[in-house]
Amino acid sequence: MSLPAFRFKKFSVEQEGAAQPLGTDAVLLGAWADVQGARRFLDIGTGTGVVALMIAQRLSGTPNWDGLGIEIHPPSAELARENFADSPWAERLDIWAGSIQEFAQNIADHYDLIVSNPPFFSELTTSPDKARSLSRHTASLSPGDLLACVSQLLTAEGKFCVILPEREGQRLCELAVPQGLYWTRITEVRSRPGKPVERLLLQFEKSPYDFERADISIYGGKTGEGYSGEFQEFTRDFYLGD
Repeated sequence: MSLPAFRFKKFSVEQEGAAQPLGTDAVLLGAWADVQGARRFLDIGTGTGVVALMIAQRLSGTPNWDGLGIEIHPPSAELARENFADSPWAERLDIWAGSIQEFAQNIADHYDLIVSNPPFFSELTTSPDKARSLSRHTASLSPGDLLACVSQLLTAEGKFCVILPEREGQRLCELAVPQGLYWTRITEVRSRPGKPVERLLLQFEKSPYDFERADISIYGGKTGEGYSGEFQEFTRDFYLGD
């Protein structure tokens, strides 16, 4: 089935051919990641490029910044390249088509913000769709590989921001410490108030001394489909009609 373009206030995201269509996880990460002080950012597994484009919009008033998306799925990498080229920040965004492991082995650059909406299917829950499986299966990017690459590429004062299901997020926190990364900010994401935590927004740094905890519900009330006030405020700079 054909996937239509998704239109934000300041850019559009074409999705046709992407391994993973645009979802709420990406929007949450793009709005939540701490861009303060960022001049160079890296988006691991950029997909359609939506998180990188949201970060770009948030940095648009900042001088001398640039962003790079890493994407292993060739059609998605080309799609992200086109979405970047059609955006107001075309000259500041670029794509590296390949795995983050290959990138870290061959590139000596460092970044003061790294973001990722990474694969999280376990071996028992692989997707039957090969492209979707490539984008969401840990066989293509294990938590250990992700953290090792981030530790290598992150500046001393940099931040790594990621979104994962609760169980996988807790596991990532455990695995991060041996890599010299410490979680300093967490937001628990629920579908509705009182519901179980479905996602964790996590920020890691190389210094373990600060910590901040918060929560957010996507929908308001126990029934209905209306977004919560906090989610609307969270995304008001991006969604049309807000």
